[in-house]
Amino acid sequence: MTNSHQPVLLTDDQMKAFIRDGVLLLNTDFPRSFHDSLVAQLNDVYQEEGNPGNNILPRIRDLQKVFDHPVVTGALTSVLGPDYLLHTHRHGHFNASPQPGGWHKDSYWGYSRMRNHHPWWAMIMYFPQDTPLELGPTGIFPGTQFLESRVFDEENPAAEVTAQGEAGTFALIHYDVWHRSTANIIGQPRYMLKFEFMRTTAPTAPTWNNIDPIWTPSAEESHEALDQSILWEENWNWLSGQIGSLANSMPEDPEAIQQLTAKLAGPDEPTSLNAAYSLAASGSGGISALLEALRNEDNRISRKAAYGLSAAGQEAVAGLLKALGEPSNTVVIHAAFALGELRELAASAIPQLAALLGDSSAEVRRQVIETLGFIGKPSEGIVPALIRGLRDEDVQARFMAALSLLRLKSDAADAIPELAEALGDSNRYVRGHAAEALRYIDSPEARDILLRELFNLRWCSDTTKASTF
Repeated sequence: MTNSHQPVLLTDDQMKAFIRDGVLLLNTDFPRSFHDSLVAQLNDVYQEEGNPGNNILPRIRDLQKVFDHPVVTGALTSVLGPDYLLHTHRHGHFNASPQPGGWHKDSYWGYSRMRNHHPWWAMIMYFPQDTPLELGPTGIFPGTQFLESRVFDEENPAAEVTAQGEAGTFALIHYDVWHRSTANIIGQPRYMLKFEFMRTTAPTAPTWNNIDPIWTPSAEESHEALDQSILWEENWNWLSGQIGSLANSMPEDPEAIQQLTAKLAGPDEPTSLNAAYSLAASGSGGISALLEALRNEDNRISRKAAYGLSAAGQEAVAGLLKALGEPSNTVVIHAAFALGELRELAASAIPQLAALLGDSSAEVRRQVIETLGFIGKPSEGIVPALIRGLRDEDVQARFMAALSLLRLKSDAADAIPELAEALGDSNRYVRGHAAEALRYIDSPEARDILLRELFNLRWCSDTTKASTF
């Protein structure tokens, strides 16, 4: 078993595979007895008490050792940075069905949002028992994390990655990759323990074992049916700490821009996404084409234009600021999204974004709150706006306000009284994010409030219906 507590960081090749495929299969090296004990505890809990849901970690305390394992912490550090967050939601999936599940992307637990191409969120799916294909491991369709539509060949089993393997196997996946449960034809119990993690700080430098600073195509790329090479390179650059890395990286060719604009509006999603990012690289002409497409009545075209603008750098900011004044909520949401991904380059947008917290559309307010958390600085204009978000009548707005304050860490200290109040919110995830925000603020006042709350809610993992005291 790995003795060092130092995270085992991903290599360049592993990071490339994760960026390209949206999935990486790894394995812990606990002894067989550890996994046998976990499965025995899971069997007892599920049979006697049912699914413990969000309480699975305190109910089965040995499970925390999995998420402290250097291979797990190293994989998460590599993708999400060293100060990643374990989300309040966690779930144990029991599969005994001989029928496969449907392909899906997971929701954001009450928050309807535009999905990030950059890995702000990730999941780990952990298998505590030997899981051959016949036992129904999770199936993942690689390379689909950027796609809203199911344009892949669902009937092609050779293209599906399954998390089959020995006990201790886990799948690290991009939060937005298409996946499903496969058929359990053996009928024996199969557990998959799903945990969600979030990045709390935007990358400023590689956090994996990076040797080559430049993205270079790997041999596997030439065989990929879903070729998204410009997205892969942009994600590599983003994870390396670059913002708007595509800006002016291609010649500004009017004829090429015209062709790319036509592809952007086309029906094939991988081709149109490639076109959006290629336009982001095509100078002023490409940015102008994207800003025009942002205003398109077709939501799909507008959304893809926003992805391109999110990688287009400083030159896109002025046009995005104008788009915040558009009457269409869709355009405003997509413009705010792109500004958030441009982070500090978009600091001039803070006053206009803060004013939108008075908008009648909850969807607009939610996106603005997330964007303000991504921009981050200067915090003087952001924290008061996020405090207002914590008081929003919309639960999803409050959910994101607490998460955005969390990302500001100590800069969010002025929000401590409101975060303390949010610990009594009716929504479990607002409460969870508020508690985490206090933890990341980490001042004496925040710690006192948090400790009092946690002790009031302390859990006894030995208390069951068979043992009440």
